[in-house]
Amino acid sequence: MLLREPRDSQWRTRRTEVLFVLALSLGASAVYALVSLIAKLTAPGGLAAQSATLNGSVSERPYLDLTYQLLGVVFGVMPALFAVHLLSRDPGDARATLGLHRPRPVFDLASGAGLAALIGLPGLGLYVVARELGLNANVVPAALPDLWWTVPVLILAAAQNAVLEEIVVVAYLQTRLQQLGACVATTVTTSAVLRGSYHLYQGVGAFVGNVVMGVVFSLWYVRTRRVLPLVIAHTILDVVSFVGYALLREHLSFLR
Repeated sequence: MLLREPRDSQWRTRRTEVLFVLALSLGASAVYALVSLIAKLTAPGGLAAQSATLNGSVSERPYLDLTYQLLGVVFGVMPALFAVHLLSRDPGDARATLGLHRPRPVFDLASGAGLAALIGLPGLGLYVVARELGLNANVVPAALPDLWWTVPVLILAAAQNAVLEEIVVVAYLQTRLQQLGACVATTVTTSAVLRGSYHLYQGVGAFVGNVVMGVVFSLWYVRTRRVLPLVIAHTILDVVSFVGYALLREHLSFLR
């Protein structure tokens, strides 16, 4: 019994840590997304008549808007840095846990681009089908004013999303769940469902698409133990979505 207590105490500490990290980041986003979905479903016209804006303006004054956007990027990435800090307190090297201890730029870039292509085109098709079936709100990836800083801010927002989601939902969460004794199927499923949950504000189609993306990304991490290709892939997907929409919005009526 005396030999088990330290292990049990560590198990409880790590379980509580996971709950707090999620409650302060994407777990909270999942709860808000569920409430937002219910609001859209019960609004006049139902889900199909509603819109979800991902990168919207928060001030009519351009430089104040820019300040808010940059603050959102900086503070948005903090939960990921906190998760890395928590992993660094474990025995060993946190960089090895994340697969960053041996630079592999060619592999990481090629893998990231390949994963982006694998997810991107089917994801776009799923969105169009979900819109036709009334299972998704109209997603507006970018609604910022046409200013000199719009594209750089959208690129930063894409990178921030990628770092936050892939480090917290894939690398950190799967590492901790494995340490808590969960099997691979449980860690992959939990990560994927969480990813889908905080996209529920966009609709059921977004939930399904992101769960599939979550399974693919989680299995990749299980196999390679490298998170950087996932960050690269996610950044590419969001840059294409955000910047592409901002530049071509007048020609994308088929997505509305």
